[in-house]
Amino acid sequence: MHSQTNLIAVVLLAALVHEGSAIWCYRCTSATPGCGENFNWRGIGFLGEHCPEPNDICVKLIEQRGAQETITRDCLSALSFRKDIPADKYEGCRPAAHDEKLANYVNHTIKEHDVKRDYFTDTKFCFCFLDHRCNGASGLQVSALMGLLALATALLLR
Repeated sequence: MHSQTNLIAVVLLAALVHEGSAIWCYRCTSATPGCGENFNWRGIGFLGEHCPEPNDICVKLIEQRGAQETITRDCLSALSFRKDIPADKYEGCRPAAHDEKLANYVNHTIKEHDVKRDYFTDTKFCFCFLDHRCNGASGLQVSALMGLLALATALLLR
């Protein structure tokens, strides 16, 4: 009985620590080895960074044009300069928002600047905030806290 009480205390402590601190996210682009679609955190050489905002969200941004794919993993606050972030930022992936007025008043012919953000034909934002470093996954991850709760429940019911 004493070990069950300790296990419950550890799970509750993990829940409090998880909510009290800023989230950790991977911050890299697919130009970095290990940061592409086949993500390998050992290849990028670090375990993520604290996001600057206390209620930040981890983001995996996928931009595609034909066979070319660019993946950016970062905190949402670091991508605040973008005007195509979807309004719905709950867990999951959604297409980028379209801004009709983006770059209407820019008049130059340097297409590499991509001021209208129309180079990529498919842009998708994947948001996650239930677990640290969750933007490394190809899909959504279940929170580590939920895994601990499931383990604790299984041990208690044994």
